[in-house]
Amino acid sequence: MADKCPVDHGSHSSDQSCPVDHKSRTTWASVLPGTNPAHPVNASSLSTEREVSSIPRTDNGNWVYPSEAQFFAAMARKNHNPHAPDMKTIIPIHNAVNERAWSELMKWESGRGGEKCGGVKLVTFKGRPNDLTPKARLMTLLGYSAPFDRHDWVVERCGTRIRYVIDFYTGRGAGPLSNNVSFYLDVRPALDNWEGVKMRAENIWQDWFGSVRSSNTPPQS
Repeated sequence: MADKCPVDHGSHSSDQSCPVDHKSRTTWASVLPGTNPAHPVNASSLSTEREVSSIPRTDNGNWVYPSEAQFFAAMARKNHNPHAPDMKTIIPIHNAVNERAWSELMKWESGRGGEKCGGVKLVTFKGRPNDLTPKARLMTLLGYSAPFDRHDWVVERCGTRIRYVIDFYTGRGAGPLSNNVSFYLDVRPALDNWEGVKMRAENIWQDWFGSVRSSNTPPQS
């Protein structure tokens, strides 16, 4: 049961599904560095091994990331001209960044009681690379780079569903000649229900007034 996908892939069978949709696969392939192996890699030689994520599902088990072969096949079906050698670079980075996204999301969920009913679980997952969030649109108007991808993740905490918005930004590693890609993730609850509004307000309160209290607290001798 671990190979189901939180995104609807239409008529494709579940064994070719994974927790990332076709738009996101293409987007990630466009921003991650390609490879130039001495011996070209054929699509038929791509790995079918899949990594189990740390992200729980609502029906037990965890979500499973796509294999190299699945990632390549999904892009090929959409005529996005994938390159087989690139899959060996894209898959590990893609998986690691999604793990970081879950880790950032769980910082928001910390102390909110999810552990009392088996923990917070991911219900659905959708890539929306062409839809800027209001915050991202404002930041671009102020001169900042736009995110290269956006995900909407809906999680369940003890029967309450909360939608999280994740903006993915990319940059380069230190040094003018560096080809290493770095990522910044802006993860926060969406403001489409009272729970999300409350969480964002509490976070602002803690950032502003919590830091004030900390600075006004005399050091312990």
